Amino acid sequence: MMSENGIDSSYEIPSEIWTRIVPLLPQTKRNKKKTGRPRMDNKKAITAILYVLRTGCQWKALPRTLGASSTVHDRFQEWRRDGVFRRMWINGLKLYDEKVGINWKWQSMDGVITKAPLGGKSTGPNPTDRAKSGTKRSLLVDGQGIPIGITVDCANRHDMKMTRGTLQSLVICRPESTLKTHQHTCVLTKDMTFLKCTNCWKTMDTSFISEREENVITN
Repeated sequence: MMSENGIDSSYEIPSEIWTRIVPLLPQTKRNKKKTGRPRMDNKKAITAILYVLRTGCQWKALPRTLGASSTVHDRFQEWRRDGVFRRMWINGLKLYDEKVGINWKWQSMDGVITKAPLGGKSTGPNPTDRAKSGTKRSLLVDGQGIPIGITVDCANRHDMKMTRGTLQSLVICRPESTLKTHQHTCVLTKDMTFLKCTNCWKTMDTSFISEREENVITN
């Protein structure tokens, strides 16, 4: 079914979710003396932004019914600098924890390299794509695959060098690991084997990875 914006209705933000997003948006002061077009509606802007993120389309390929691509991109950058999307992530995790519960018993960590031709100094040569400019995202998820932490670095940054930063990138407070509620993680290595690390969250120390296991990753 198509919405009034000319897109599939599944891409529209439900009212229940929108009411949770509104308090997370920055307050903008209206300049009555300013001429030109009025500021783009916040709900329309977030709908357009999430449409791009969900479909993976280019900003310039955004349907005109959702707004001018340059305007939507400017709003995306504005809200990114203000931390809007991080607040949305935290708010969503807290709601999920209340209703379902974050599975702290086991977490998983893995990385992926993506192209970033316009990334500037924050990128590096991609070792898997003819040294083209790219970035590496190292993601931490709970036992059900829910993202709880992430760190980004150059594409040529070794996974092991990103381990500590990934473990410390949690956006919500981690409950203390106890004898009854141990917390563990597994890291997918280069040869598709798993490193199981028991109760490694207590000190946030990466020394739990043995020399033998490090050689598996390196080689």
